[in-house]
Amino acid sequence: MPQSQHAPFDVILNGLTAAGEATRLRLLALLAEAELTVSELVTILGQSQPRVSRHLKLLAEAGLVERHREGSWVFFFMSQSGQAAGFARDIVARLAPGDAHLLADRARLAEVRQARAEQAARYFASHAANWDEVRAMHLPEERVEAAILEAVGTGPFNAALDLGTGAGRMLEILAPLATRAVGVDQSPQMLSVARARLERIGLRNAQLRQGDIYALPVEPDFYDLVVMHQVLHYLDDPLRAIREATRALRPGGRLVIVDFAPHEEESLRSVHAHRRLGFTAEEVAGYMTAAGLEVSMRRDLAPEPGEGGKLTVSLWLGRDRRVIADPLPLTAREVA
Repeated sequence: MPQSQHAPFDVILNGLTAAGEATRLRLLALLAEAELTVSELVTILGQSQPRVSRHLKLLAEAGLVERHREGSWVFFFMSQSGQAAGFARDIVARLAPGDAHLLADRARLAEVRQARAEQAARYFASHAANWDEVRAMHLPEERVEAAILEAVGTGPFNAALDLGTGAGRMLEILAPLATRAVGVDQSPQMLSVARARLERIGLRNAQLRQGDIYALPVEPDFYDLVVMHQVLHYLDDPLRAIREATRALRPGGRLVIVDFAPHEEESLRSVHAHRRLGFTAEEVAGYMTAAGLEVSMRRDLAPEPGEGGKLTVSLWLGRDRRVIADPLPLTAREVA
């Protein structure tokens, strides 16, 4: 074991004791793949809530899993830091991927993820026509958009990419700064709204694509600006999405993330399908760093007097650390 993975005797002993039971080992394997609630784990394992909670408590006490509370929900995930984190990863890495128990658990995990995706898709479909109005429920978009433009500058950009483009507003304000702009969204209904917007304002350098944010239908190492505006809080795996967004950046390219600061508006989860109730500054900065980006700026946009009930919006700017070796003009390459 590498020196960086060494842990004290009692940490290893407690970890072995906690993981050395069938249900807890299955839980550890599941939480290495996804951040899950107790109710979701109950569905996957087919065991009672008290039993699952008891096992999770033992794993957490041993430092193998972590938990965080958001309002009435508690999320569990495999430990990312601490003396037992490397040990937890090593345990899961040694499990045979073809084990029958694990395959069955992964199949039920896929069903849970599909249910999440369907819930989000239903929400997007029902709100496609008034998406801008939903966003306007929060901090005024004019302030957010002005902050985005201030962060990215006046361009020009060879290629810009908007992930989770929704009704296309980010394309509307960024495409005039770029030679080519692409918006990606999973919802056909949302893309229909965005397409109507772009046609109405006469933007000819913007394209729309339906696609998965975890497997983007775009060319890698190509875009010098990628934007994720109010997207992360819908996602099951924000880090995975940020890594995929980073994959699309060309050397020296920049990623802008805009999302809510931590809040307690449960209605955004129950009514509007938000997976997360905001993000701390450290969370998103950690995601960017893990994806290989340098965090060059962060800014909070707090409500002003007279904007009672509005939520604080945070903005992060990350830069690809690679050096631009050959600034190839867009005309020499086609957007995938």
